[in-house]
Amino acid sequence: MIALAVARNECQLKNFDPNEITVPNGCFFGFPYSVEQAAIVFLPVPWDVTTSYQAGAASGPQAILDASVQLDWYDFDLPQAWQTKCGTIPISSDIQEQNRATRAIAKVIIEHLEAGGNVNDREISQQLATVNQASAALNHWVYNQAWELLEQGKLVGIVGGDHSVPLGLMQALAEKHKDYGILHIDAHADLRQAYEGFTYSHASIMHNALQLSQISSLVQVGIRDVCEAEMAIVNRDKRIVMFDDWQLKANAYEGIPWATQCREIISHLPDKVYISFDIDGLNPTYCPNTGTPVPGGLEFNEAIYLLRSLIKTGKTIIGFDLCEVAPGNGGDEWDGNVGARVLYKLACLQRLNSRQG
Repeated sequence: MIALAVARNECQLKNFDPNEITVPNGCFFGFPYSVEQAAIVFLPVPWDVTTSYQAGAASGPQAILDASVQLDWYDFDLPQAWQTKCGTIPISSDIQEQNRATRAIAKVIIEHLEAGGNVNDREISQQLATVNQASAALNHWVYNQAWELLEQGKLVGIVGGDHSVPLGLMQALAEKHKDYGILHIDAHADLRQAYEGFTYSHASIMHNALQLSQISSLVQVGIRDVCEAEMAIVNRDKRIVMFDDWQLKANAYEGIPWATQCREIISHLPDKVYISFDIDGLNPTYCPNTGTPVPGGLEFNEAIYLLRSLIKTGKTIIGFDLCEVAPGNGGDEWDGNVGARVLYKLACLQRLNSRQG
């Protein structure tokens, strides 16, 4: 069986023409690389249990996968970019089913709270425990998947799913690296503690990440929707540096170039960097169906320029996630299209980063 798989992969690689139509094969971008051959492995996590506004991010991995085969493979930073060896872990039907069942329970809790209830009310205590246990199990699954891949020397990219899903990868990386920072592109600070009673809420990912002592800095970019308690944490925790969208735009209006702002952002990151890219960090014209869209945000090319600038500094990218992409109704593929292009650029820049190293 192994020999057959190797032969099939070699045949796919031999027949792959980056100038012709890409045939869907279950891998992001339709690339002909197995997980064993890959340097970068995409781990899709179809999970949006704790989404507090619009669900749909659980369908994000499939939407990105479907759109990804429509891209052209020339990259203006990386010659022969299609040779970036990206492998894909299949989307788990078990995780999809667990998400469907647990999301239904979470909705009961959210509706109870929206009707004026409290997270400590007895009538939702069992449902809340069920959701938190399921979310903890999901984190453990991601951790195990990521750890196994890291042990094989792979770079892992999480494809969400809501923004709760990369915690397991962050935990695995914390066991591999004594010190690393997070470049966090997002409309939200995600520093809430157990939001809506959910310990592993999508709104709590950075709060949970900062419990890892190995994370020495959290640099947040594009933030524009934040609560008072989160700002108190930002002001108290010296590891956090926030570049909110209001100040970024004010700087631009006052004549400070984006290149200068990017240098300032990157200066607060250590040598090893994890990229956490919530698609709603972009202007919502690029992601209208994301779960919690907010006016403002980075333009697509601004975000890409920031990532390119990070690579040029010689810092080492140790992993990344792309979360909160959600497909639109009626076959609207725009969000998946944009998500696929962000994912491709992350992969290409990682290969460029490896070559520079």
